[in-house]
Amino acid sequence: MVNLVSFDRKTLLAKVVRQFRISRNGIHGPNHWARVRRHALTVGQATGADLLVVELFAFLHDSQRRNEDQDPLHGLRGAEYAALLNGSSFALDATQMKTLDYAIRHHSDGGRSEDVTIQTCWDADRLDLGRCGIKPAAKYLSAAAAGEIESAYRWSVESADAVDPALWEFL
Repeated sequence: MVNLVSFDRKTLLAKVVRQFRISRNGIHGPNHWARVRRHALTVGQATGADLLVVELFAFLHDSQRRNEDQDPLHGLRGAEYAALLNGSSFALDATQMKTLDYAIRHHSDGGRSEDVTIQTCWDADRLDLGRCGIKPAAKYLSAAAAGEIESAYRWSVESADAVDPALWEFL
C-alpha cells in the first residue's frame, strides 16, 4: 500500500479544477471525480492496487475533456496532463507513472486489464455509471468491484448532484 498523503491533495485539486474546461457541475466534473475516488479506494483496498495511482486517476482521468459528449482524445490529453504534473504536484516513480498513463489513456476503451491497479481505476470509473442512469455490468469489472455494483449504483444516483464538502471545500 502506498501512503495517500504523498501529495498535497488540496493543491492538486485546485490546479486541476482551475484548468477544467467544461462545467464543474457536469457528469464528468469534480462530483464524478469524488465518487470515482471513493470507489477506487474501496476497491483498491480489496484488490491490493496502488492507492496513490488510483486516487490520482480519479482526479485526472476526465480532467481534459472538452465536452460532456464524444471526446475520444480526452484520455490521451489526460495522460499527457498527468505526465506534466508528475514531479511537481505529485511524485510517481517510472512504473507508477506508466500505470497511471495507461489507465487514463485507455479508460474509455471498454476493456479489462490483468494489472490490478489499472483494472481498479477502470472499475472505479465504471462504478459511477449510475450518474448517467446506467448500471455497471459485472463482466467488465473485477470480482471485488462486481460486489459493489448495487451500493455504488444507488450512491451514484442519489449523489449525482451532491458535492462532498470535505473534498471540494476550496471551490
